[in-house]
Amino acid sequence: MIKVLVADDDSAIRNLVAEVLKDGGYSVLTAADGEEALRICQESHPDIVFTDQRMPGRSGLEVLARVRESDPMTHVVIMTSYASLENAIAALKNGAYDYLLKPFEDLDLITCVAQRAAQNVQLMRDKEQLVASLSEQNAQLERLNARLNDLAIKDGLTGLYNHRHAQETIAAAVGVAKLEQRPVSVLFADVDHFKYYNDTYGHQRGDEVLRAIGGVLKQTCRGTDLAARWGGEEFVVLLPDTDSKGALAQAERVRAAVEALSDPGQHTQPGGVLSVSIGVASLPEHADGSASLLWQADAALYEAKRAGRNTVRVAPDFQATDPSLATGVYRSIGRAVGRG
Repeated sequence: MIKVLVADDDSAIRNLVAEVLKDGGYSVLTAADGEEALRICQESHPDIVFTDQRMPGRSGLEVLARVRESDPMTHVVIMTSYASLENAIAALKNGAYDYLLKPFEDLDLITCVAQRAAQNVQLMRDKEQLVASLSEQNAQLERLNARLNDLAIKDGLTGLYNHRHAQETIAAAVGVAKLEQRPVSVLFADVDHFKYYNDTYGHQRGDEVLRAIGGVLKQTCRGTDLAARWGGEEFVVLLPDTDSKGALAQAERVRAAVEALSDPGQHTQPGGVLSVSIGVASLPEHADGSASLLWQADAALYEAKRAGRNTVRVAPDFQATDPSLATGVYRSIGRAVGRG
C-alpha cells in the first residue's frame, strides 16, 4: 500500500486532505509542522508527501529539499495559496512532483495528483526491482562465464592450467621474450615411480598425490608464473623473466617441497619418499623458440630420470634441428626405459 504523509499547520486543511486520501485507499500519516514532517519521513519513509509551503519551524521548501536529499524516490507535492503560485513553480524546479493551490476548488484534484504520484512511485519501484534483477542476472552470467572459462583452460583434477592453455601461453611468452630480448624458462616435472604408486594404492590415492603436487606448484610459483598439468603425472611451469640460474633455484624449491610432502604410502616408494624429477631449459641459453624450449626441458627431465630421479637437470647448450621430431623421440625413449 502507498504511504502518504500530509503536513500542514492548518488542522482543518490537514484533516481534509488526510480524509480524502484515506478514502482513496492510501495509508495516511499527518504532521503539524515541518520538523514533525521530517521526523516522520525519517521513521516511516512515506512514498508521497503533501506539504504546505508555509509552516512553523521548517517550510515546505525545506521539507522538500531534505526529503529529496535523503530519498529521491519520495514524491513531494507542495500545497500553496494563490499568492504563492510563483514559489510553487520554483518548488517544481527544485524537484517537487506537483503542486496544489489552496483553497481547493475540487477535492478530486487531491485524488488525481495522488493517483499520478502513486503510479509514478510504482513505476520507479518496478524499475528499481528490474535493474536489481538484471544486475543479479548479469552477475550470475559473469560467474558462469568465469566458470566456463576455467573449465576451458584448467585441469579438473589439480586446478592447474591444462596442456592446451599452457602450450598457447608458453608460445606467447617466448614470442614476447624474443621480441624484448628477455629470458624465459620452462620446468618439466614428472612424478617418480608414479605407476608403482598407482599399482600399489589405486588410482584414487594417485589422484590425491597429483592434487598435492599441484598444490605445491601453486604455492611455490610467483604471480607471473604459470603452472600446468601437462598430462598424466607430468607438469610444466613457465617462468617469465627468469634465466637458467633462477629457474634451477625454483626447480630445487619445487623438488624439495614435493619431497617434504607427507603421504602414508611414501615409505613403500623407491627411496622412501614421494618425489619428482625436473628438467630445466631457458631461452636464449638452450633454445630459440617455444618448441625447442619444451624439447630441451623434456630432454633435461629425461637426464634427471637417468641420474636416479628426485633430482634436477638443466638442458645442455645446443639447439634442436627439428624440435617437433626430437620431442617425439625423447618421449619414446623416456617411456621405453620407464621414465616414471
